[in-house]
Amino acid sequence: MAKDILGEAGLHFDELNKLRVLDPEVTQQTIELKEECKEFVDKIGQFQKIVGGLIELVDQLAKEAENEKMKAIGARNLLKSIAKQREAQQQQLQALIAEKKMQLERNELKISFIPGRQKSPQTKKPLYHSSDLTNDLRHDSVQGTQPSEGSNAVQG
Repeated sequence: MAKDILGEAGLHFDELNKLRVLDPEVTQQTIELKEECKEFVDKIGQFQKIVGGLIELVDQLAKEAENEKMKAIGARNLLKSIAKQREAQQQQLQALIAEKKMQLERNELKISFIPGRQKSPQTKKPLYHSSDLTNDLRHDSVQGTQPSEGSNAVQG
């Protein structure tokens, strides 16, 4: 009966017969809730650690992907520059071929004016050996000689 009167006033006795303001069942539920909250906070902390590790991993992969992208761009640019270099080299070689053809024509003209070198009437080809032409060309290119005076009039 005394417990009922105290219970109506909001006062309760616990298992140790101490006077409490809260009902022992509410106190027990409060303790359980507190423990559950602590477990929840611990799990949230673990989750944050896992997510943090995942974010670091994704950042690292993004950096590696960016590095590979830059390497690919560099390789593509290198290939483009190599192609341009080859094109420039091809143009240089074509210009050199044209120059050599002109030099060959000049040398053929020089050879046609050399005394004792006449074309054969039957074949209409010069009466000299191809090695003579090669030797003459080498001789001119090594010594850097200019065409003779007689050939200057023909050239120009």
